[in-house]
Amino acid sequence: MSVAMEQNGGGAFDPALAGLLESLVGSRDAISASKEELDFLSNLLQSKELHALFKVYNTIVDRVRDDRRCSPVLSSSMQTTLDVMEVILPRIALSDTSRQLFQLLQNPHIQGLLCAHDAVAQKDYLPRLPDIPQEMDEDEETIKIVQLVKSTEPLGATIKTDEENGKIIIARVMHGGAADRSGLINVGDEVCEVNGINVEGKSPADVLQILQHSEGTITFKLIPADPKGGARESKMKVRAYFDFNTDVDPYIPCKEAGLSFTKGEILHIVSQDDPYWWQARKEGDRNMRAGLIPSKALQERKIIHERLSMADQKKKWVLDTINGGCIGGGGMTCLPDRSLAKDPLCGSLAALNDLGEDMASECSVRTRVKKVIYDAAESDDYDREDIATYEEVVKLYPRPELPRPIVLVGPPGVGRNELKRRIMELNPDKYHTPVPHTSRSPRPGEVNGKEYNFVPRELMEEQIARGEFLEFGEYKGNLYGTSLESVKSIIRSGLTCIINPHYQALKMLRNPDIKPYIVYIKPPVFDILKSTRNAAFAMSTFDETNSRGFTDDEFNEILRSSKRIEFLYDHWFDEIIVNDDFKSALEQLLEADHKLKTEPLWAPAAWLQ
Repeated sequence: MSVAMEQNGGGAFDPALAGLLESLVGSRDAISASKEELDFLSNLLQSKELHALFKVYNTIVDRVRDDRRCSPVLSSSMQTTLDVMEVILPRIALSDTSRQLFQLLQNPHIQGLLCAHDAVAQKDYLPRLPDIPQEMDEDEETIKIVQLVKSTEPLGATIKTDEENGKIIIARVMHGGAADRSGLINVGDEVCEVNGINVEGKSPADVLQILQHSEGTITFKLIPADPKGGARESKMKVRAYFDFNTDVDPYIPCKEAGLSFTKGEILHIVSQDDPYWWQARKEGDRNMRAGLIPSKALQERKIIHERLSMADQKKKWVLDTINGGCIGGGGMTCLPDRSLAKDPLCGSLAALNDLGEDMASECSVRTRVKKVIYDAAESDDYDREDIATYEEVVKLYPRPELPRPIVLVGPPGVGRNELKRRIMELNPDKYHTPVPHTSRSPRPGEVNGKEYNFVPRELMEEQIARGEFLEFGEYKGNLYGTSLESVKSIIRSGLTCIINPHYQALKMLRNPDIKPYIVYIKPPVFDILKSTRNAAFAMSTFDETNSRGFTDDEFNEILRSSKRIEFLYDHWFDEIIVNDDFKSALEQLLEADHKLKTEPLWAPAAWLQ
């Protein structure tokens, strides 16, 4: 026995095989088998090939045991890290240790390591292999029987008629719904029967009637679609920039499958397979079933259609108004100049701006007509450059060493300057505002870098041409402006930069380098706006001498400008404060700043990519 072991590798001989061989040798006389059979079995147990197979087997077993011993303690370390950051966030101002830990957990390399750990722990790295094809006759179709228990919850699937063959097929499967959880119903499956009723030749409405009258278990007979790799659920989150109500939307294919939401809500997009209807859940909603929402492309089409319809209606109103004021029988002729001043269409610069250049030209068909020049500088006030539908967002955690700047926007005269002045008076060591640049010469007593940064006009013009100024203008032959670098330098110093630029400056400010927190200061309704400003003896910002109060026309201009700003940029506002009471508005502004420095807030995903 020992000789046989020596010949087959000595110590490499598997203990289990050695035991079997020893039992075979000791029981040869008791086994009712021929000598040839016993010799064959003995040689097999001593063969190198069998030893090698056992060695491979033992190696695999040992590896599996090692894997079990090294199994991950946690497969969601990134989420745990985010939870820890939320817990220690209120303590970073009181504890250096907490602040250092918070900064460490924000490090992109640490977060990348944790994401890689979670991917390995969840085996997310494994490739998705196609299903093994089954051998079948070419004319033979596979039929699958699926049973779902009907409850108050929708089944979570929609159907449609295939345009090519008229068959009823599964149009979409809602993530998280009963059909999706079953794992047996897929997009493209052909519906043959529902509860034993053949649906060939029936419409989707007929099939829905069958389902509505069914109770208990619903049985589907389906012909599977061509197998496709299961789509992984998207992790993209977006902020919606419009309201959507499934009950009134005329385009949604199935109202029961829709998801209503309001402007500003955060949505978790789980599927974008359909070019027109995405699947989404509301962030934080415990209901795991997804609902249909318009895709970005579809919503853009709807908005363009609505704007064109409004433009057509407005043009018709313009032409009707002009025709109503025409005189003579030959051609179209507007009223003389003195009548134009009273005409609500042709006498108002605001109306002409609102209608645009094309409509403004309608009032100048004859040489006698008074011309009002279209203000090209305000052309974007009525033509939003982009159509705001959704914006991908992520949670942006506060960074004490790089505080986000506060940007106050609003119409002239709404009180932004006073709010900025008061908040800086409350804590001058915390809030700073950029020192503006000017091309004029210093006056007696002025210090460069204090009141203004005095620079040569040629240099300032070069910097403006390079796009280095947030905003700029010319007054009495001298250039004035605020540079982007002055804003960034305050941010780098660890102070809170607070500015109140022209609203068009938001296009340059809203970028990953600055990450502004935009607060819109909104005027109240006309009566409150007038009473509060008059009670405070507020001086008109429309008067260059600043020596009188506001007029009613100026109050109306504030409200009109407010509507224009909201139309253009309300999707960029992080906070809206109605300045109907100055003390209350100041408190809301301070609360917004506290939230900015202590809570993770949703921000554009592009800022972190």
